[in-house]
Amino acid sequence: MYTYYLLKNLAFHENRPFSEPLFVSDYGRVLRFTLKPGQSIKEHRASQSPFFAVVVQGEGVFTGKDGNEVRLGEGSLVIFAPGEAHAIRAENSELMFIGFMEPVPGTRSGKISGRIVESPHK
Repeated sequence: MYTYYLLKNLAFHENRPFSEPLFVSDYGRVLRFTLKPGQSIKEHRASQSPFFAVVVQGEGVFTGKDGNEVRLGEGSLVIFAPGEAHAIRAENSELMFIGFMEPVPGTRSGKISGRIVESPHK
């Protein structure tokens, strides 16, 4: 069993969104994403995995392949299909959400990252 306090030690970067791996293994990945107001993750695709995101703090705008934008707040779940283009942005408040996805072949357990797709509007 693994446990993690999702609201503890939050890190928000001034110039870009931040992604922190909470758990990485051969059977899945859990990442914590933090965005300050005005920051965004530009459109991209998770090629082989669905992407499940749970908003834990704040509010954000989530855009899927159809271009429809949905504003989601705390306690919301959004699911993007494998290969579905999607983008995320924080508007008026800090946004923190947890992303769940399948492992990436060859990723070593415990890999630490932090840099994610940067917003074109820094």
